[in-house]
Amino acid sequence: MKNLVQIKWMLLFVVLTASAQQEKGIIGTSNWLSNWTEFKPANTEYNETNQILYGKITTNTTLFKKNTYLLQGPVYVTNNAILTIEPGTVVKGDYETNGALIITKGAQIMANGLETDPIIFTSNRPQRKAGDWGGIAILGDAPMNKFGGASSLNFDLDPSQTIYGGTNPQSNSGIVRFLRIEFAGKKIKGFKDYNALSLASVGNKTVIENVMCSFAAGNSFEILGGDVTVSKLVSLRSSGDDFRFTQGTQCRIDNSLAIRHSLYSSSTRSRCMNIVSYEKKEEADLSKNQTNVAATNCSLVNTTTTLSDDITKGLVKEAVYVGNNTSVSIKRSVISGFYPAAILDREIKLEASVFKKIEFKEVYFNNCKGNIFVENTATNEDLEDYYGAGGFYNLHQNTENKEMFLDIYNAKNNPDFRIKISKITASNSK
Repeated sequence: MKNLVQIKWMLLFVVLTASAQQEKGIIGTSNWLSNWTEFKPANTEYNETNQILYGKITTNTTLFKKNTYLLQGPVYVTNNAILTIEPGTVVKGDYETNGALIITKGAQIMANGLETDPIIFTSNRPQRKAGDWGGIAILGDAPMNKFGGASSLNFDLDPSQTIYGGTNPQSNSGIVRFLRIEFAGKKIKGFKDYNALSLASVGNKTVIENVMCSFAAGNSFEILGGDVTVSKLVSLRSSGDDFRFTQGTQCRIDNSLAIRHSLYSSSTRSRCMNIVSYEKKEEADLSKNQTNVAATNCSLVNTTTTLSDDITKGLVKEAVYVGNNTSVSIKRSVISGFYPAAILDREIKLEASVFKKIEFKEVYFNNCKGNIFVENTATNEDLEDYYGAGGFYNLHQNTENKEMFLDIYNAKNNPDFRIKISKITASNSK
């Protein structure tokens, strides 16, 4: 009987240990990418549009699954109206008129899709490509760090309709759940490129989860100011940054995935995570909260099959960029296949007060040409010594993606980016 009890305890210990070891990168008892994501969106067919949206939506409005909608030019939801979108609804952005959806300050979007019936925003072109249409912008009244506490999006839009910023970190701009945004990021001459999804001064009562941005010509997700928690975000082959944080955002991001490839990266040094406090220091009020990002269980993956060619070296560089005057915590995450894993702004001084604000802990650095460097420096012994200390529990390995992840090259369009437990075990046993 005593031996049986001991065996049960040993089995329980093994199960708990395996569970703990698996908790690096995206996690889940099952593959949460199944059903609602689409990794080959160019091959997906949608119905022809039969409804046109244009101008301003000033009253509560519902978009129905039975219809297929066209965003003709920028469409503004104004006057504190609520735009509700049924699960399974398809909305197309018009290429010719730079279609886009802007949820203005005070308005709400209720895009509450389902795992088996996601909401789709895509291009209206027969042959869809990155940058076909604008994107979605949600504007709130949570704090940001520009002088005056307010700003306006610069996408060649009506400035009076794109103001964001305020004093309410708990503001509610609605729900965005189980939604895909495909081929967005229109480049507007003389203006900033659209992001697939812009969250500007969005407050923490807003729900943002299970959102996939695919083949964006600009950034997939850009979070400007605000106080927001986001979860289960997926960025697939963005030309710009996968996740960009700026203007003093207080953001918690967990269980999220960035998938890069050298052939889809911009030559302007795009990153998985670009974490800065401002575009121009002279515009930032340094007495206010500066950007603070807490990233947990994120996977940042370069899926290029070889890291030896010059094209890859030129276009897939660091996964994470940390700007001056920011606070960053990256925990239980995976960074795989970059040159190097992370770079700190050249103005950051490596001293105790700064190290307290920049944390890499329980991170799995895989197949990276170097881990953490200060910008424009070739040596990183101090950083390697600091973040390599045992108390951070960081792991280092060189493993091919197909061996490290469960099934990221799935031929049936159902990849699984969770890590194989055996790889964590092998690393921990060193």
